[in-house]
Amino acid sequence: QVQLVASGGGLVQAGGSLRLSCTASGNIFSIAAMGWYRQAPGKQRELVARITSNGSTNYADSVKGRFTITRVNVKNTVYLQMNSLRPEDTALYYCTLLLSNMEGYWGQGTQVTVSS
Repeated sequence: QVQLVASGGGLVQAGGSLRLSCTASGNIFSIAAMGWYRQAPGKQRELVARITSNGSTNYADSVKGRFTITRVNVKNTVYLQMNSLRPEDTALYYCTLLLSNMEGYWGQGTQVTVSS
């Protein structure tokens, strides 16, 4: 069993910053990638950022230059530094984990609210 515990969400004014973190625990033998998705009310869930085991990253166009994803492998932890936040970044943010055997896991969402 694999568990993902995310934290760091909250309420911030536009232009502010937040840092999300997510730690994986349990039966983890090899991680292929970790990442963050988000879902705003009435919208589909979308990929925000993803980082692979070799450090390759990809970002949604809407967050490029503002968000940075990093990972501490020995801690099975991924971070999402979010700067220059905008009201349209308001959403429930989900941590994800993909194991090398292609098993995927989702964490509980953490709410990010950006006020204008």
